[in-house]
Amino acid sequence: MMPAARESLLDAAYTALARRPWSTVRMVDVAAAAGVSRQTLYNEFGSKEGLARALVRREADGYLAGVERALATHADARDRLTATAEWTVSMARENALVRAMLTGCWSERLPSPTLSAVPSSSAVPAQRRADGPLPSPGDFVAIVRDRAVVQLAVPGTPKSETADLTRSCELVTRLALSCVSAPPGEGGVADLIRTALSRQPA
Repeated sequence: MMPAARESLLDAAYTALARRPWSTVRMVDVAAAAGVSRQTLYNEFGSKEGLARALVRREADGYLAGVERALATHADARDRLTATAEWTVSMARENALVRAMLTGCWSERLPSPTLSAVPSSSAVPAQRRADGPLPSPGDFVAIVRDRAVVQLAVPGTPKSETADLTRSCELVTRLALSCVSAPPGEGGVADLIRTALSRQPA
């Protein structure tokens, strides 16, 4: 199956989830919305659980791709970290699956796949990856922190300074996640991050 067809099935599943609880989403409706047979859907994802895992994996990947873009957008390290925090909060506001992944709070409307890997007999590489471990909130903190450090660290920087940078990146990531759970007041995410970073080693 072409990757584009897999994407259209995931789009159909995401649209269905936006309209009604996952427990009432039917595989036959997802297939019909994507213009394929139900058998094609099962061949690609194996089961409704497999479809849920693939959807969660795709939304996680989309969020992390946005983190990479935010980190590459500005010249100044503080602006890059602020942009990353703002992306995190806006993505969680717009996307219920990303919000659930970042907070660990899965509402009854959403699928709630186990985060550990599940046995996979799929011949589809993308599905084998989706059947692997899914990131927990703690995993996201580590992934975003480490990607920020890679983007911001200057080659040849002493280890002590890299340790400071790592702490700053983790602080920003955790502050962003706290803003997802409890939205910040006036001044928003950017003010909060800039204030925190002004008290950190640059």
